[in-house]
Order: sequence, then C-alpha cells, then structure tokens
Amino acid sequence: MASAFHRAAIIGTGLIGGSFALALRKHFPETAVVGWDKPQVLEQALERNAISEGITDLPVALAGTDLVYVALPVGHTIELLSEIVRLAPRHALVTDACSTKRSVCAAAAESFKEDGARFLGGHPMAGKEISGIASADANLFRGSKYALIAAAPKVPDASKMDPRVTNFVSLIEKIGAEPVWLAADVHDRAAAVVSHLPQLLSVALAGVVRRQTDETGLPITLAGRGLRDALRLAGSPYSVWRDIILTNSDNLEQMLDQMIQALEQVRSELRTRALEEEFSEAGELYKILRDMQ
Repeated sequence: MASAFHRAAIIGTGLIGGSFALALRKHFPETAVVGWDKPQVLEQALERNAISEGITDLPVALAGTDLVYVALPVGHTIELLSEIVRLAPRHALVTDACSTKRSVCAAAAESFKEDGARFLGGHPMAGKEISGIASADANLFRGSKYALIAAAPKVPDASKMDPRVTNFVSLIEKIGAEPVWLAADVHDRAAAVVSHLPQLLSVALAGVVRRQTDETGLPITLAGRGLRDALRLAGSPYSVWRDIILTNSDNLEQMLDQMIQALEQVRSELRTRALEEEFSEAGELYKILRDMQ
C-alpha cells in the first residue's frame, strides 16, 4: 500500500519521532522523511537512516509537507503549535505524540483554523525506559494501541472523516498499531492509570530500595529479575515526564490517593487470609494484560 503522504516532517527525532520515522521508511519507502531537531540529534537520525534529510530551520523543514509529526515534550509542543500552523501547507495534517492531550488539544483549537492545516491529537501507547534516537525502533508501535483524539467520546463516522485523518489512520494500521478513539479528558484519565501512575510507583519503589541499601550493598546485591522488572520504568528520566506530570496532575493526585488506600488495605491484611483475595484479583488482571500481548 502506497502512502497518501508524500513528504513527512518529523519534529523531534528522539525515541518516538525516530521510531515513527523508521516505521515510515520501512513501510512507505516512497515517502520523503525529513527531520527537525538539534544538529547532533539529526546526525544520529541520519546515521540510523531514520530520515533522508536533517533540517534545523523549521520553515524549510515544513515546506512542501503533507504530514507533520510532532514528537516533542508537551510544553515545547504547545509553544511551537502556533508557529507550525503558520508555516505548514494548508493541505497538511499535523499530529502530535504527546502523552497528555487536554492541554495540547486546547492549544491546537486556538491555533488551527477550518481552512488550513488540520490538527489531530494522538498518543502512541508505546515506548521504552531509555529515550533518544539510539533506542528508536521501526517496530516500536507494532501491537500497541494508538490513541487518537475525537471531539466526542465515540468513533467518528469514517464517511464524514477528513481524508487527511482517514489516511493517517490507515498509516498507523500499516505500521502495526491499533487506533483507539477517545475524548481528550478520557484519554488523560486512562493514561494516568495505566501509564503515569506506574511510572511514579516505580520511582517511589526505587527510592525505598535505595534508602534501605547499606554500605555492604544489601539488599540490592540480593535482588533478582523481579526487582529489575518492577523498576524498569524508573530508568526513564524526569525530563521526559516533567510536562506529562504537570499537565495531568489532577488525575494523578486522584490515582495516588487510590494507591495509598490500596496499600493501607494490603497492610491491614498482612496477617489475615483476606490478602489471598488481593493476590487472586491481581493475578486475574495480570492474565488479562498478558493475553492482550
């Protein structure tokens, strides 16, 4: 299947942008893929063959594009949207990959007009704990959900959908992702539960383990794969998460309150058989998640 997009500009060629670029190059080799980023990052993206051209001048990068993929932190994305809408061709589709959607979509609603480039909020539910173009993977999105933001909390009527949006949906299906339509507020609450809360719990657990480690190295030197798996997310840097947490703090506060209540419940059941039910219910949820892979 040939791509409906002839020239794509990847704004931010780190892990997500670089992986999307690699996926485009793999599945749609006829599409010209250019990158916009810092010079040293673009050099790495060129070495990885993720992009055909690296450009540090935004107007030049956006010239002649019909797909603009913004893979920057939330704050930087919001700051750049008005400039992107001014520079992008009127026929272009502009989409983002930010992990929170309410603030980004609100900013886009103020900048994008009916007769110009079209904005589509998006969030690929895929990633790694190690950021950067060096970790980019053409198959990163394969088998993952890809959230797309609709004005109403239901799947849009395909017959009434903007052709640019329809073409992008086909593109992400081709690279192996499954599109899921959500309202921005619904997305942010769901992401707080399944993505942002686990990140904070991993960081908190790492803090407990670190503070309990003595001069002999115990208990870390006794740790096995279980702890490493539990702390995998703790390897993700704060610079990646700062804007995500700030723009979803209301939902995260609610989830943390529920997590604290859950921990208190577990503590109250430590010496009772009631804890068996907690293990059983947790095991059932794990099986559901395992079977989703």
